Amino acid sequence: MSNKITKILIANRGEIACRVIRTARALGIETVAVYSDADTRALHVLEADHSVYLGPAQASESYLDISKVMAAVKESGADAVHPGYGFLSENPIFADTLDAAGVAFIGPGKLAIESMGDKITSKKIADEAGVSTVPGHMGLIESADEAVKISNKVGYPVMIKASAGGGGKGMRVAYNDEEAREGFERSKSEAASSFGDDRIFIERFVENPRHIEIQVIADSHGNVVYLGERECSIQRRNQKVIEEAPSPFLDEPTRKAMGKQACDLAKAVGYRSAGTVEFIVDKDRNFFFLEMNTRLQVEHPVTELVTGLDLVELMIRVAEGEKLPIAQGDVKLNGWAIESRIYAEDPFKGFLPSIGRLSRYDSPQDGPTSSGAFIRNDTGVYAGAQIPIYYDPMIAKLCTWAPTREMAINTMQEALDGTRIEGLAHNIPFLSAIMDQPKFISGDITTHFISEHYPEGFGIEVMPDQIRKSIASEIAALYADQRCRLTGISYRASNYTVSFSDGDEIATAGLRVPGGVRLIQDGHRFNYSYRQFVGTAIIRPHRASALMHIMPDVQLGPDLKKLICPMPGVLKSLHVSIGEHVEAGQMVAVVEAMKMENVLRAEAGGKIKAVPVSEGQSLAQEDLILELE
Repeated sequence: MSNKITKILIANRGEIACRVIRTARALGIETVAVYSDADTRALHVLEADHSVYLGPAQASESYLDISKVMAAVKESGADAVHPGYGFLSENPIFADTLDAAGVAFIGPGKLAIESMGDKITSKKIADEAGVSTVPGHMGLIESADEAVKISNKVGYPVMIKASAGGGGKGMRVAYNDEEAREGFERSKSEAASSFGDDRIFIERFVENPRHIEIQVIADSHGNVVYLGERECSIQRRNQKVIEEAPSPFLDEPTRKAMGKQACDLAKAVGYRSAGTVEFIVDKDRNFFFLEMNTRLQVEHPVTELVTGLDLVELMIRVAEGEKLPIAQGDVKLNGWAIESRIYAEDPFKGFLPSIGRLSRYDSPQDGPTSSGAFIRNDTGVYAGAQIPIYYDPMIAKLCTWAPTREMAINTMQEALDGTRIEGLAHNIPFLSAIMDQPKFISGDITTHFISEHYPEGFGIEVMPDQIRKSIASEIAALYADQRCRLTGISYRASNYTVSFSDGDEIATAGLRVPGGVRLIQDGHRFNYSYRQFVGTAIIRPHRASALMHIMPDVQLGPDLKKLICPMPGVLKSLHVSIGEHVEAGQMVAVVEAMKMENVLRAEAGGKIKAVPVSEGQSLAQEDLILELE
């Protein structure tokens, strides 16, 4: 017997709230958005049929406050809640509270959330269900000393993980005793802050693995189906960056074996709704259970694009008590899909979070392309919107589908080129660089892909000479046009000849400049970027250019005696004091920003002269943390 849902409250924000609203609207179901002080004019609030205010910007006082969300459910008259991901999506108390109130939870039951949400319990259940698991210590670990002892017993390298963790939070890899000690402290602190649960466990770290996950969907009638896999190996700090479906690595027998084990695990906990079973896979296609996410995943669009199924719709149908409309034999994987997570962060500055107003946000239009591919952009922002410090810094999930992987990659590169973001830093240059990497193009990837290709961090790459001069020539032509307009001359010559400092000359007639070039002008200086490349073109009259060789070079280096805060955040901990001597590279502070803890280290050695900040203090970007004598 089914109970039709008429009004859904989305207990979330941003792009996932907009995503749920889109499907609900298509099904004729009313939607209710909830919002904090930071989200008064957020896109999900503007798109929903109704909205209810929750409270202050801090998630603990708004989106994570069950009593406030339940009050919003009552006020709005919603008969169902979709939790999205993050926040309350995997909170068994929330699911139980909704059930007691007679409100449908569009997700799994309390038992499944509870058992799979605890990594220690989930591994025991997986083992009993015949699912392959990684060797490790499943007991609770009380101290850093105990963590070191267990790490030695399990054997380095080890993964130190929060039992209640998710989304890359509360996870550290350790290769020695010192890293195990620091990793335990950081994981424990981060887990307590993110999940209110600081329990830690340790398991063997499988080197050079691939992260491949199986999407399952189950109903309350005992039917469980897997919808293929997603390759999520491109990660930074255990946070997924690019995902694709299917995996370029799996063969059909491995896919079936992983799918069967994922379904067996779902059946073992009486699972219903959409869920994801994550595995790590070694070079020989041996796979090991990692965890089960009892919610919709961030990367679910790539599964939808290759299966033609709407996972949110299926979740709603299951919550209404309906049987799944598909059997395993109905699931067909068609073509290839890729998702790039666009974040408000600066890849050229260690991926520091960036906050502020989006003065410009243009993205490619959703829908089919002229080449037969397809573009989908899931976002929760618009030009003029604010990116606040309190939540995940995601701007959008840009997705492409095509008949082949090569075509999907090419379409993604073009879609990234066509995305315009101004007002804050973003990671599009980094995403473009990955699309250009030969190993990514060939599908030869592991979870170490980013650390292997960018061991010193992501930096500005040398632009190919042909591209550099093509862009600079077009900039020179643009500048010449400007000068003509300033003098009142409307005529533009059909051709310019541009001279370069190395003696080369290029005619602009018929010049083909690549799309996606971003340009900022400062007088006769033009700063430009193209994918992972950054350059500066300086346009000078011939006389000024001829005299440049006698002009002195002025270079200003960083002040290594001062440690400034690289991003807005909260000073989580301070490990030094005035008068103490520190060494270059020594950990001196931890700043929490956008739900992640960032370790700051001294850039030079010396005696500390001043520490004008204290633990718990909110810091702005470039606030002074300490100064050396």
